[in-house]
Amino acid sequence: MAKLAIREALNQALAEEMERDPSVFLMGEEVAEYDGAYKVSKGLLQQFGAKRVIDSPISEAGFAGLGVGAAMLGLRPVIEMMTWNFGIQGFDQIINHAAKLHYMSGGQFKIPIVYRGPNGAAHMLSSQHSQNVDPMLSNVPGLKVVSISTPADAKGLLKASIRDDNPVIFLESEMMYGFQGEVPDGEHIIPLGLGDIKRPGDDITLITWGKVTHKALEAASALEQMGIRAEVIDLRSLVPLDETLIFHSIRKTNRCVIVEENWPVSSFGSYVAERIQYECFDHLDAPIGKVCQTATPVPYAENLEELALPRVDAIIAAAKKATYKK
Repeated sequence: MAKLAIREALNQALAEEMERDPSVFLMGEEVAEYDGAYKVSKGLLQQFGAKRVIDSPISEAGFAGLGVGAAMLGLRPVIEMMTWNFGIQGFDQIINHAAKLHYMSGGQFKIPIVYRGPNGAAHMLSSQHSQNVDPMLSNVPGLKVVSISTPADAKGLLKASIRDDNPVIFLESEMMYGFQGEVPDGEHIIPLGLGDIKRPGDDITLITWGKVTHKALEAASALEQMGIRAEVIDLRSLVPLDETLIFHSIRKTNRCVIVEENWPVSSFGSYVAERIQYECFDHLDAPIGKVCQTATPVPYAENLEELALPRVDAIIAAAKKATYKK
């Protein structure tokens, strides 16, 4: 296995899929001449040319919509949002067109498009640049939603997303592009809809996704020193959701804490908790816990940002409460 940063794993996935399928192209702000705002598209312009690696104007609504039209005509666009905070400008095209046209056309049109870019808080970027969009977009029928936490998952899930005939929302993180890990050699594809056990355990299940997966893993290491063996599930795919994996773990551990970088009201974790309560009620030995952001805009100040976002000590406290440990 090669050891790659997440940006390198994403770059490999894009290059391999563009080489394999000439209908795949990349569009977004600064993806071509500048090699990408986060260097995910480094070298792709030189390799594939300006017809397939396209710098767009600063108009998310414009290139989000252009991608829908291209997908309707048989191409496979990958649309990079420099950040999903800006991607909100394209929500009309994503929600009202990309997500609905297959249904509204009676199946006449496939919409094989990937919208990808960094999601959630980075570091001291303040309220308007720290938005997490997964609760909003996982709510929309017709969209698949993926959230990555490792280089291997980044490559395998992006390749699967590009090959999918449905619109896929692919959520990354500015804080994670340099995170390194092993990536299997050769063709590496992870089917959408499969979660992953990042750490096995039998006392409590920690369910998470995206960059806070690593906070959950850090908490699990600390909990083991206290005699609590936590199983950490990385959902990876929010829609479709791997309920089989979740329910199997809950029936084994009988306790659960959900860790997410979302506001508490109507969060995606709230939906996961509802499904667990409905399907695994008789197996639960404690109320389902949830660790999330505070219900405030994300502050700019470094110390306040840390307090607003999910913290390792909060995960440990929630797990101890669920296992009735002091």
